[in-house]
Amino acid sequence: MKKYTVGIDFGTLSGRCVVVDCENGRELTEAVCEYPHGVMDTQLPGGKKLPAHYALQHPADYLQVLKTAVPEAVKKAGIAPEEVAGIGIDFTACTILPVDAQGTPLCLRPEYADEPHAYVKLWKHHAAQPEADEINALAEAREEKWLKNYGGKLSSEWMLPKVLEILRQAPKVYANTARFMEAADWVVSALVGEEIHSNSFAGYKALYFEGDYPSNDFMTALDKGLDGIVGTKLSRRIGGFSAPAGKLCPKGAELTGLPVETPVAIPQIDAHAATPALQITDPGEMMLIMGTSACLLVNAETGDPVEGISGCVKDGVIPGLYAYEAGQAAVGDIFDWFVKNQVPAAYQQEAESRGISIHALLTEKAEKLAVGESGLLALDWLNGNRSVLDDSALSGLILGMTLQTKPEEIYRAWLESTAFGAKMIMDTLAQSRVTVKRLKAAGGIAHKNALLMQIYADVLDCEICLCQSTQAGALGSAIYAAAAAGVYPDIPAAAAAMGSPVVKTYTPNRSNQKAYEKLYCEYVKLYDYFGRGGNDVMKHLLGK
Repeated sequence: MKKYTVGIDFGTLSGRCVVVDCENGRELTEAVCEYPHGVMDTQLPGGKKLPAHYALQHPADYLQVLKTAVPEAVKKAGIAPEEVAGIGIDFTACTILPVDAQGTPLCLRPEYADEPHAYVKLWKHHAAQPEADEINALAEAREEKWLKNYGGKLSSEWMLPKVLEILRQAPKVYANTARFMEAADWVVSALVGEEIHSNSFAGYKALYFEGDYPSNDFMTALDKGLDGIVGTKLSRRIGGFSAPAGKLCPKGAELTGLPVETPVAIPQIDAHAATPALQITDPGEMMLIMGTSACLLVNAETGDPVEGISGCVKDGVIPGLYAYEAGQAAVGDIFDWFVKNQVPAAYQQEAESRGISIHALLTEKAEKLAVGESGLLALDWLNGNRSVLDDSALSGLILGMTLQTKPEEIYRAWLESTAFGAKMIMDTLAQSRVTVKRLKAAGGIAHKNALLMQIYADVLDCEICLCQSTQAGALGSAIYAAAAAGVYPDIPAAAAAMGSPVVKTYTPNRSNQKAYEKLYCEYVKLYDYFGRGGNDVMKHLLGK
């Protein structure tokens, strides 16, 4: 009997479910469920206004994905629920919520309906940056060993800053929290009927390093209210990908429409789940996922510290290997911002008359430009810098404009700036002897913009293989499910059979590559001057 697995990608605005053939990785169908509450960044469901930099979600939305998207995808695939061998999920991170002793999110209790800190704090909830700064200062002063494992600095996106924010601003919520959980762990726990925590989420986002969290001595030095948090509100029950999280309990079966006892994989971080989907299972292989932001991840045999890395976790993606995570806070978001705010009406009208998107028009015009022809250079920090500076207070910059500067020249400069940002990450990894031998890409932008991919190949001086799947996260979750269900003996074997094939390869243009080397040298000067304290004018202008 043929076997299939279900992969669910819980994104920022929706959950996407795919049904995958375990024999060859073919994605039979997909179903999408938009979150009814979306991202709550201005007010709660009851109307209470939210402060700036908040980004909350409602946990009931995640259950709605299970109730609707899974049965719909299975039905559209034309298979019986009994033919599903396993289920796996991936999730944005760090996305946390406080739960009570029964595993119920506090926001679902009537007394907390209007308490913002009782809801899910999405990965991009940035209101906890002061707490992150405090953690960084204390860890650096104490020379905490684990800090180097996260590039020497945490951001507001990590778990501990968000937990500390709750302690300080909503002490009753903190006191009544039995456990702080990643949303992914909470969903899987609901499916299998018992609490489990993923090594990947704990390692990359909750400072779980070398078998434990930061010491109680560090926690109490940070705030006495954190006394005893490790082992209680932060669980030590961590599971790796070598074994399943469990099997569907009756409640989980009711939620998904799948049979009781269907194996469920340990959950994975969304971008990280794409790694096996792109058949990246060996040391020196790098994954580049390009969307509104970007994630770069590379496998290695050792875990040496690297400046500005988002995390380095053993067994974080592939058992037996370390995986370094780095990221760019904005890629597609920059291009969207530009076309929505900086393009003249004449260009909009031309695109409309030709029946193409404004992105396509700008790309067509930008493709005709020679490298460096415009005299423009940009810093891609319109949403701060994640790697390697890890500073959300930084803002973007573009230099070299004249009265003759055209929109397509600016557009191309922003495309190039994101490629330079990726090269800075790769160069920083190389300085710590983490070399990239092979690069595979996926994500919506990677498929839509060939010019951008060629620019990346030229700037990075690296062959880039574009993989077929447009749902690499969900496919990767289905691959983890196949390994958890025993369809394949391990994740590499499942990836080899089910991974997405390469559909296009971008090879560096030597002439362009040499020209970009000169531009990149100038980019590095700007990067260091404005990003490492030489001139904080961009922070000052933002009042930071």
